[in-house]
Amino acid sequence: MQLRFAARSAKASPIIALLLIGSSTSPLSSHAFSSLSMSAASPPRNIVVVGGGIQGTSVAYHLSKSSSLPENSKITVLEAKAPASAASGKGGGFMARSWGDGGNTQQLHHLAFDMYETLAEEVGCETYRKLPVLSVRPGFSGEGGAKKARKSAALGPLMPDWLDGSVGPIQPMGYGDDTAQITPSEFVNKMLEKAGDKIEVRLGTCEGVETEQGSDRGARRITGVKYTPRDDSGTAAVHVETIPADAVIVSAGPWSCAAEDWFQGAVELPMEGVKSTSIVWKKPEDSDVDATALFCGEDNRFGTHLEVYPRPDGTIYICGIGGSDYISKEELKAGAYREVCEAKESRVEAASSSFKEMSATYKAKGELEKVQACMRPCPPDAQPYMGKVPGWNGAYINAGHNCWGIAWAPACGKSISELVLEGESSSIDLTPFDPARFTPVGKRGGRGRKRQGESVGEQW
Repeated sequence: MQLRFAARSAKASPIIALLLIGSSTSPLSSHAFSSLSMSAASPPRNIVVVGGGIQGTSVAYHLSKSSSLPENSKITVLEAKAPASAASGKGGGFMARSWGDGGNTQQLHHLAFDMYETLAEEVGCETYRKLPVLSVRPGFSGEGGAKKARKSAALGPLMPDWLDGSVGPIQPMGYGDDTAQITPSEFVNKMLEKAGDKIEVRLGTCEGVETEQGSDRGARRITGVKYTPRDDSGTAAVHVETIPADAVIVSAGPWSCAAEDWFQGAVELPMEGVKSTSIVWKKPEDSDVDATALFCGEDNRFGTHLEVYPRPDGTIYICGIGGSDYISKEELKAGAYREVCEAKESRVEAASSSFKEMSATYKAKGELEKVQACMRPCPPDAQPYMGKVPGWNGAYINAGHNCWGIAWAPACGKSISELVLEGESSSIDLTPFDPARFTPVGKRGGRGRKRQGESVGEQW
């Protein structure tokens, strides 16, 4: 069977006539007709993702590989500083499949954990691995500590050589079947490399959006994203440019709350930034570093509750240092700590001292490689904002993922890409994460008369 495609003139509606030629009289299947019609009716998309961390990049990556993305579409990641320059460059990268069981975020934990291993191989990420986790009580020595654990048939194989200092009881928290890690900065850059020219990264600070009248009365339709460009030296330009766009996904971590103003109050995004210090120990010159993570109890001597993550390169990343600072929504809207986010020296000393009490090895010859700080975005209910902005055609939020943003990134990227390209998420139920859940009903959406947040009358 041959197909001849006869299209009407450019002035006519874009209907394609299918003429069957040849001896076969078999009708074209409805599925084939639907696919051809969908392809013909889908113009290229211009999609902008605001934020180049692991969440924003994951959204862009899943958009780029989706079979629902029309040909010749353009995906742009608008990043204020550099990809993975904030928490995605300074986070621990720990993930646990079952640690969210029983709550709304269980689906994010499960899907993302199941995706990570395949995705890491797909993009060529070398730092993904599964590893066991121990619960450790710091603060005292004795027979209940590391020596006893090493004699245990269950704990012995999990005990890292470097856990050889003063600790109390030790218990298993995970055996490596549902706990894993990845270095998030590598994952971000590998996704961008794999996508190649399907994703453009543009450096600059988002200033808002451009719109026109939407399909519904009172609604607005995205037509562009305004930004202040950043040059190679890191200096912001004095002029504002616009990226043409029919969709924008705001995925800029704690700074995403600025979207309240970009969408003219159609959605309220209460957010607090938790600014915390972390440290990284150098790889010892004369030994390997066993791959067992630690979650430590409160160490009242130093005010810490350390999380200890050995990495494949032999370094050890430590957070849970205590002494975090809490940054208000107003400060975040003004860009607080976006350019510079420095470690708190008093907490560096506290974390170093606490860890060296637990590890005689590092107490004797450990050397710090890096001290740093970053912020995690925290909505009041500790649930992310994921979904459409009411009353705005082509506007979406993917932000506020708290301390699990790295662990959930593949699931969030997949679900938001489905929402943007297909109209709904088929992989994750986004209902609990509605970006408008803190927005008074009467304020939701664009201009126009409202009934329970829906536009029902003329604009004024």
